[in-house]
Amino acid sequence: MKDKINSLLQEIKNLSPTNEEDVEQLRIKYLSKKGEISLLFNDFKNVAGEEKRIIGQMLNQLKDTAQTRFNEMKETYENAASKNDEIDLTRTASAIELGTRHPLSIVRNEIIDIFSRIGFIIAEGPEIEDDWHVFGALNFPPEHPARDMQDTFFIEKNPDILLRTHTSSVQSHVMTTQKPPIRVLCPGRVYRNEAISYRAHCFFHQIEGLYIDKNVSFADLKQALLYFAKEMFGEDTQIRLRPSYFPFTEPSAEMDISCDLCGGKGCNFCKHTGWVEILGCGMVDPNVLEACGIDSKVYTGYAFGMGVERITNLKFKIKDLRMFSENDVRFLRQFESSL
Repeated sequence: MKDKINSLLQEIKNLSPTNEEDVEQLRIKYLSKKGEISLLFNDFKNVAGEEKRIIGQMLNQLKDTAQTRFNEMKETYENAASKNDEIDLTRTASAIELGTRHPLSIVRNEIIDIFSRIGFIIAEGPEIEDDWHVFGALNFPPEHPARDMQDTFFIEKNPDILLRTHTSSVQSHVMTTQKPPIRVLCPGRVYRNEAISYRAHCFFHQIEGLYIDKNVSFADLKQALLYFAKEMFGEDTQIRLRPSYFPFTEPSAEMDISCDLCGGKGCNFCKHTGWVEILGCGMVDPNVLEACGIDSKVYTGYAFGMGVERITNLKFKIKDLRMFSENDVRFLRQFESSL
């Protein structure tokens, strides 16, 4: 019987199944109730008394070795099958290229990050708006040119409903639903009925900011915008505020930054002025505050607005606005390192 045990032990150690089914068949052959090892245990009663202890130890060792061996073989083929399941046979053989964020998203996120550091939070609103939130609440007189069909997309069956022409409409919602202090940044897509060219489009993206509290001054506005310009375009950037007009701010201004191409000396990009316009701003008109239910005798505020396309043009020197919406992969690949 010793020889039979040793023979089976060596046989089990030398097993080399080719798949998981072979492993199961061999397990049945050796370890099942009618398997060869079980038969040896059945013959154990015929072993002489003086050899029972030795033969018993050999049988137990044989069974333990066989069980360990079959567990190892089964695990090997199960792992191989699991790895095969992870292979997508429908996947293309060519390498999958990594994508990148759109340049407008890159710049939008950077602007939001800069203003979030000084306490601005995001506010969003609908792109399909009513006349009051887009114009009426913002001190646009009824005869203002922006209300004309040449500039605004109105809904044909309801002239009071339109596609928003600026994200200032979000500020109207905020001022009518929240109490000061208010410090919000309003990013979003806007629409204007303009001819599409390299410098204009019928839709584009804006980011507008609004800060309302007690004793807010024009100096606070200038300091916030100077901080933004230096963070966005570099520490050496200077700003210039020029008087302007907007219905919803008084006084109003347009802000220029020193041209980063020529360092303010003058070049073709800045039309030899040394300055490039990037946004409009001003103190919130008291009429706007009152229309939205905020006491203009207690609170003051400032607002500013910029085109994301404009900032992106300055940052990446893109000369044609149409590139942003054509989804040309060759164009988008240029921004893989700008994430």
